[in-house]
Amino acid sequence: MAYRIGIDLGGTKTEIILLAPDGTALLRRRVPTPVGYAESLAAIAGLVRSAEAELGHTATVGVGIPGTISPATGKVQNANSNALNGHAFDRDLSAILEREVRVANDANCFALSEAVDGAAAGAAVVFGVILGTGCGAGIAVHKRILEGRHRIAGEFGHTPLPWPRPEEMPLRRCWCGQAGCLELYLAGPALAAECDGEGARDATQIVDRAAAGDERARAALRLHADRLARALAVITNILDPDAIVLGGGLSNLPGLAENLPGLMKPYIFADHFAPNVVRNKHGDSSGVRGAAWLWPDVKKEAAF
Repeated sequence: MAYRIGIDLGGTKTEIILLAPDGTALLRRRVPTPVGYAESLAAIAGLVRSAEAELGHTATVGVGIPGTISPATGKVQNANSNALNGHAFDRDLSAILEREVRVANDANCFALSEAVDGAAAGAAVVFGVILGTGCGAGIAVHKRILEGRHRIAGEFGHTPLPWPRPEEMPLRRCWCGQAGCLELYLAGPALAAECDGEGARDATQIVDRAAAGDERARAALRLHADRLARALAVITNILDPDAIVLGGGLSNLPGLAENLPGLMKPYIFADHFAPNVVRNKHGDSSGVRGAAWLWPDVKKEAAF
């Protein structure tokens, strides 16, 4: 049973966590993410060495990144932290630390964390969706990340809004070149714009405004929940997960997790529908914990 280090490499902050063999967090720190690629590698290596020095023991290392390692090139693709794209991040970090390092998409790490010892512990198939400044998702099956042939499994934010209403047409154009991507309808800036018009990006006061009787805020929240329900219904019809875990700042919207099953039901292709939609357990620590869990128990891994 190993000590595990998880790293969450974000656009503005880099976080490290050290887990004991039983999953107890022994150490957790955050530092600003450097701008350059080489500087980011050096910062991660420094965090790992410092943590191991305090522990007096080496540990496995897993890293969550806002992108994926392309199976075709071995280099980072689709990262919103542009400094990572086009680099063999896992190999470069492994060379610096002189050991194997496991790397996965940060949304996949979130799903893994919640599947291992979070809100979906014990569930066989977990779909974890992150609703914040962006919109992403990950899939965990039997406590393993499902990455897919091209390592794009779970790219929820860049699938189209399903069953669009006439008033939602034409669908919005996304920076990726497609139209109707869910990120444009489900992320925090989309909720803010729905309430306060194009250009608005701050959704933090919408709940309070709705509670105070602001009808525009209430309508925006209802529409957001309806769109999320449609999107998760498609996932359910394809994947039929045992648990759907909501993460990111918008996961805390009052009543969202509780109301989604009823909103999803009309779109589900089944005679009985009892989904398990839950908020995450580990909050903003979930992704970094999932990075650590990229190294499961060695004995269980061998027997899987």
